[in-house]
Amino acid sequence: MVITTWQAEASPTFFLDAKSTRNKPAYLPISTNNNGLKVSYHNNEDVSRYHFGTRHPMKPFRLMLTDHLVLGYGLHEKMDFYKTRPATEEEILQFHSEDYIDFLQRVTPENKNEFEGAWSKFNIGEDCPIFDGIYDYCSIYAGGSLDASRKLIAGQSDIAINWSGGLHHAKKFEASGFCYVNDIVLGILNLLRYHPRVLYIDIDLHHGDGVQEAFYSTDRVMTLSFHKYNGEFFPGTGNFEEIGTGLGTHHSLNVPLRDGIDDFSYIQLFRSIVEPVINTYRPTVIVLQCGADSLGCDRLGCFNLNIRAHGECVRFVKSFGLPMMVVGGGGYTPRNVSRAWAYETSVLLNVELDPTLPAEIPFLNYFGPDFSLHPNLAGKVDNRNTRKYLEGVRARVLEQLRYLNGAPSVQMQVAPPDIEGFLEEEEDRLQEEHESRNEARNESEIKDRARTGELYA
Repeated sequence: MVITTWQAEASPTFFLDAKSTRNKPAYLPISTNNNGLKVSYHNNEDVSRYHFGTRHPMKPFRLMLTDHLVLGYGLHEKMDFYKTRPATEEEILQFHSEDYIDFLQRVTPENKNEFEGAWSKFNIGEDCPIFDGIYDYCSIYAGGSLDASRKLIAGQSDIAINWSGGLHHAKKFEASGFCYVNDIVLGILNLLRYHPRVLYIDIDLHHGDGVQEAFYSTDRVMTLSFHKYNGEFFPGTGNFEEIGTGLGTHHSLNVPLRDGIDDFSYIQLFRSIVEPVINTYRPTVIVLQCGADSLGCDRLGCFNLNIRAHGECVRFVKSFGLPMMVVGGGGYTPRNVSRAWAYETSVLLNVELDPTLPAEIPFLNYFGPDFSLHPNLAGKVDNRNTRKYLEGVRARVLEQLRYLNGAPSVQMQVAPPDIEGFLEEEEDRLQEEHESRNEARNESEIKDRARTGELYA
């Protein structure tokens, strides 16, 4: 028996007009209903209009590229789209200090010399420059994470996405690592009003030090960060010994990695750690930071991850069926950042994207010459993560779970008496550390100026 298959040259009996062809979504559903999950996308297009400076690696226009890919693939038809409002000053002050936020509100490129004495205090410099609209920029991306957290609390979303968020280095009293306001901490503080336990997972190249520090003394948040660590790579933190303090002891988990880790090693390690952490801590909501500087070929990166491997981490976390807030983070090769976050949006929606980028998106030439969703980003850096080393990392991280007596119970109230999770003495300790860092920074600047004087004497 001969079965004749469809031939492209055969005369079709049904034609699509130009409009139908143009508006046809470039995705295929993996399942019909995504297990009933409600996904929401939180953005404000104004966030991509800010500029850190010509030579600065942080490029907010990567968010515009991401939105174009999401819309070009038709993914907006599969989820709720929210234009978010900026965070209010009151909301931002839930975590950050008043004097620091007042500084961000008042400083501009024109008057910055009037605040020169505060630069050291608030860690302003090359990494964290002053640019036009700096406070507005911060309030916009922070507003996205707050809106995402509100939708999760209200049950309007099971998965809430804010790619403009994820700025995990910002501290209570200062900027750090291109980050000024810590939207993740603000979102988690909001989630703690309803959820007894929050698990924070960070797959950025850099250690999520700002989030870890904010919740270092509470057992209501467990932080788990996968990152490069050698003691010198920014921010210089994130080794095994940083386990938390007080009630938070053993609730800060760090996975220090070496240069060049590949897809297989990263995925295997990620799965082998995340699953026992979730099963032991039993969070009621997960916050996932998807910093894309852990991709290969990143301007500041040193890993060998492809976009599919990065997205596989998102898929694995989603598989546990817990509410999720998903945010962006680092990523300094904009065309690859936008590819990754568009792909991970499809993972959260449970649809499969055409590997060829939509032909009619703006700035398509930016993705040349391959115009592919999945360029080869691997193999550019030697992999220094041996199997023995990774097995040792896994063993040391999971050893901490043995110290936990199950998931901590929480007597829920309308709002926790100390929503920030700080003990009073811990707050004093952090303030003292902040002041000592400022003193050390001032001494270093005095010495630098003295050396400069010697050279030009």
